[in-house]
Amino acid sequence: MRRSILSSLRAHLGRLIAACLAIVLGVGFGSLAMIVHSSASHGVDETIGAQYRGVDAVVVPDNDSIGPADITKLQKLPQAASVVSLTTAYLEAAFPGLVRPTTLPIDALYDTRRIAGPGTSSGRLPTANNEIALPARLAAKHKVSVGQTLRISSYDNKSWEVTVVGLVDDSKSVGTASAVATPAAVKIFEPGAFVRAVGIAAQTGVTQQQLADAAQGVVAKGLKTYTGEAYVDHEVKGYTNGIDVLGGVFGMFAVIALFVACLVIGNTFTIVIAQRTREMALLRCVGASRRQVFLSVLAEATVVGVIASAIGVVFGVALSALALALSREFDWGIPPVPLHLDLSSVFLPLLLGTVATLIAAVVPARRATKVAPLAALRPEVAPAAASKAGVLRLILGFLLLAGGGLLLAAGAAMHQVLIGVAGGALSFLGVLAVGSLLVPALIRLIGALPAKSGGVPARIAVANAVRNPKRTAATTSALLIGVTLISLTCVGIASVRKTFDVSMDGQYPVDLMVTAYNDTMPAGAEQQLHDIKGITQVVPVRKLTVKTADQEIPVTGIDQATAGSVIHNPELAGQLEPGTALVDSQTLNMLNVEDGAQVTIVAGGHKLAVTIHRATGLDPITVTSADLAKLAPNAPVTGFWLASDPKADGSDVIDAVQQSIPSVKDLSVTGGLAERTSYTKIFDVLLIVGVGLLGVSVLIALVGVGNTLSLSVLERTRENALLRAMGLSRRQLRRMLAVESLLMALVAAGLGIALGLVYGWTGTSALMGGQTVDGGVEYAVPGTLLIVIAAVAAVAGLLASVLPARRAAKVAPAGALATE
Repeated sequence: MRRSILSSLRAHLGRLIAACLAIVLGVGFGSLAMIVHSSASHGVDETIGAQYRGVDAVVVPDNDSIGPADITKLQKLPQAASVVSLTTAYLEAAFPGLVRPTTLPIDALYDTRRIAGPGTSSGRLPTANNEIALPARLAAKHKVSVGQTLRISSYDNKSWEVTVVGLVDDSKSVGTASAVATPAAVKIFEPGAFVRAVGIAAQTGVTQQQLADAAQGVVAKGLKTYTGEAYVDHEVKGYTNGIDVLGGVFGMFAVIALFVACLVIGNTFTIVIAQRTREMALLRCVGASRRQVFLSVLAEATVVGVIASAIGVVFGVALSALALALSREFDWGIPPVPLHLDLSSVFLPLLLGTVATLIAAVVPARRATKVAPLAALRPEVAPAAASKAGVLRLILGFLLLAGGGLLLAAGAAMHQVLIGVAGGALSFLGVLAVGSLLVPALIRLIGALPAKSGGVPARIAVANAVRNPKRTAATTSALLIGVTLISLTCVGIASVRKTFDVSMDGQYPVDLMVTAYNDTMPAGAEQQLHDIKGITQVVPVRKLTVKTADQEIPVTGIDQATAGSVIHNPELAGQLEPGTALVDSQTLNMLNVEDGAQVTIVAGGHKLAVTIHRATGLDPITVTSADLAKLAPNAPVTGFWLASDPKADGSDVIDAVQQSIPSVKDLSVTGGLAERTSYTKIFDVLLIVGVGLLGVSVLIALVGVGNTLSLSVLERTRENALLRAMGLSRRQLRRMLAVESLLMALVAAGLGIALGLVYGWTGTSALMGGQTVDGGVEYAVPGTLLIVIAAVAAVAGLLASVLPARRAAKVAPAGALATE
């Protein structure tokens, strides 16, 4: 049988190429998703671990701050070999070319004989009190080099001139690195500098847990102690929230890609093995047992699965290396990530691809062994005109639909992504199971028009598409998978983005709020802000400070007519009208008043009665400019509220605003644009992943549709020859197959988009329902994208029919009728 297996593989290599390609694509994309996530997680873990190398225990503030007494007690521990305090002073640095100083955190250097410390990429570390080393990326951003001098100042208006003697190597730092100076210099800059942690190295023979327990016993109760390993894990979790989200998305895509490949492989092997029924029967006639035939098919499937899966893993590793190399060109707030391969990301896709191929071959192999040898050697009968799906298949399909639908609903209601994914997979299997009834019915529906106006080829195409339901469903399923996958991705991303936007509008209703401290805005300030690229609206605000018993509260006035152009929350903007005041929660608690209460604001000899409405993300008290004029007719313009272009780079806009209006000494820039920008980067990454998924899905769909169409053309060789003999031209034959393929593509597109909407919406609810403040989820319908998806599906169906149609048209009628 070994010779038979090898000769069979060589003889049917062309038919198996499509199945191999589906395996390669599915396994490759699954490997890509798993390797990228593994590499990103491993890279951040290694980076943070390197920062705390040599640390066996860490003491951090919890409900109390770390004081000198705590550090002294830790230094006296007999279990401690080295104790260093991680201290940071927050100053302002006047970089060249900037209008006003920016915040610069400066860490104090410490003893690095036992515990790892910062290193330099250029120059040296500071040794004198008038020296400093800047993070390399920060120095490059502001074009500062070693040897230059900088003026730094504290928040109590003390300033010092320091020399940059080195650049701290921050190439592997997570987030923004700090500058460094000597401990004495940091104490001069800020005597009460913040001690963010104390790192402790253990004596020989002392375990990390023993050291942590000893440290916890001597420090204040408001401090928390970790072992070195536990603290690294704690820091990794704090930094990798974004990676975990992407990991969940990547993992979902990996599962879906392998699921897609399994279904395409199953369809391909079903038809390939069915085409070889007579060959297997001939083996039975020459002495092969049923067991030998069955095992030979499984052996062929194993060879195909292992080889194709191995190629897929290599393909996935290459794509991962390319993707990680490209990621270094973007600033995602994480250090450069090296390629990291682990056993699960390599062998799991290999195993799944092989097992999927084996499972796909089991049912056709069993069917082939049950055919009597002599019956299989007789001429093959054309398919019945009205093939019906088995009752058991229909029952199973409807059960899967019902069970999957319940799991989908449960996942959305309970906000559990895994339950939702399981429900989606089961319900989709149910759709495929009832496809032999559902797809022909839909084809009859949409095929009514071409059947009436498309002539004989169109009528034959509609009849062919519905007379063999199993073959039609198998052909359509490949494209249905791709369209569903793409649709749910686009709908999911659009819905998550809309949910996020609405949530952001509630938490941060204004993009940027520019305020001058102890100063008024100059006459040309509004125009200066208008001229900044990315700013779309500028609305001036006036402020007045009113006094309570022991507090001073600012009252902001904004023009009612223009407030809606900068306040993104329509409900909040609608509440701003004469006689009302929008008050934030902290001020409500301080004043001990409830939402909806009537209060009177008094300023000088003026009074204003207003109704309180709770507001989030605005100033302590916000009223209309008309109401503010009643309290202070000559209140000056002290700031502006800005709206930005969603397509603009938020970081660049914030930097430009912070350096605007040079005549104002102290300019505060707050608002939700920074938060919105950080999340927009994540959505951009997801969109790139979605585009890649689109390409992979279209490829897999083209492979599946083209393969099943090609094999169905071979199956209908005599039928097509008879049509040619009865007068159907080659052009009409090609048009018939094109119409048949287009009908199946349109059904797959319509059904896939409908399923994509359901899966996308329920997935959004499962993923985001527990993430928003009020638990609300917004559902989006990206109409343009869905139309493009339908058009691409139709074109894909037509392209998949080109080669089979050409092959069918080239066969001579007389020769084809003589076959079989």
